[in-house]
Amino acid sequence: MSINILAIESSCDDTSASVISDGKILSNLVAGQKVHEAYGGVVPELASRAHQANILPVVDMALKQAGMALTDLSAIAFTQSPGLIGSLMVGCSFAKSLAQSLNIPLIGVHHMQAHVLAHFIDKPKPVFPFLCLTVSGGHTQIVLMRNYFEFEIIGKTLDDAAGEAFDKAAKILELPYPGGPLIDKYAQGGNKHAFEFAKPDIPELNFSFSGLKTSFLYFIRERIKTNPDFINENMADICASMQEAIIYHLMKKLVKASKQTGIKQIALAGGVSANTGLRKAIDIEGQKLGWQTFVPAFEYCTDNAAMIAITAHYKYLNAEFESLDVSPSAR
Repeated sequence: MSINILAIESSCDDTSASVISDGKILSNLVAGQKVHEAYGGVVPELASRAHQANILPVVDMALKQAGMALTDLSAIAFTQSPGLIGSLMVGCSFAKSLAQSLNIPLIGVHHMQAHVLAHFIDKPKPVFPFLCLTVSGGHTQIVLMRNYFEFEIIGKTLDDAAGEAFDKAAKILELPYPGGPLIDKYAQGGNKHAFEFAKPDIPELNFSFSGLKTSFLYFIRERIKTNPDFINENMADICASMQEAIIYHLMKKLVKASKQTGIKQIALAGGVSANTGLRKAIDIEGQKLGWQTFVPAFEYCTDNAAMIAITAHYKYLNAEFESLDVSPSAR
């Protein structure tokens, strides 16, 4: 019989549901939350309420699009960690109730592991072992993947994540939330060498973006003292230069990791992997160093249930199930 899994992702401010059958994604629905735009960032309580309103229609639509009935399901999967605890609880509670009512297995999935395994949704797929640069709003890591379930974080941020650096820069520039994609958009028309920002010098394979954020803040403050219209007059160049500083730091560590491990199977994952500058940089570096590079389709970069589904598929094959007393974890 086919292995049919309904997967739910609710770690932050997107409610998503996906159906996978024998490793093939049949549907992947995402409901965003515009309510946070007025606040310039995600408000946890509002996110939880929106998940409660969205989860039933999103799941219903995912099943219909997949041509699947509840009785066809083999298991229910959900994001167990990390994320906003209130948001995680909505998805966890829904998944547990559904699994219990259908008397089928429950599968808990780690959000960051799912970002990496999103590479196995479509072809071409990386070959183990491979390195994955995982970059999101809350995480920046270099992960050495030995197989689907055996991995080692060999480099990580010591403070802020790359996604936070993008968002903080956007806020300083008074760009609307979410600002990261807007920086990417403006950067495509700017000169990345127009301005110089602090380049972190962190030991080994770790990252740091707090100094870069501070450097950017002071730079903007000083420039608008002498020219109040500095941001508007130089928006594209500012965004391109800031983006270049972030990408430089990411690529420097990834190159170092590849040389240290001898691994040339290189993957990119996480929400920031949708950034066109970063995607281009990893492609260029790969051509120079003989890497085989892998970047997920845009729809699988940001938070989505398809990546939860593909991870759950492999966990099902490995008989890794949760008991009904499982709890979500914010960390």
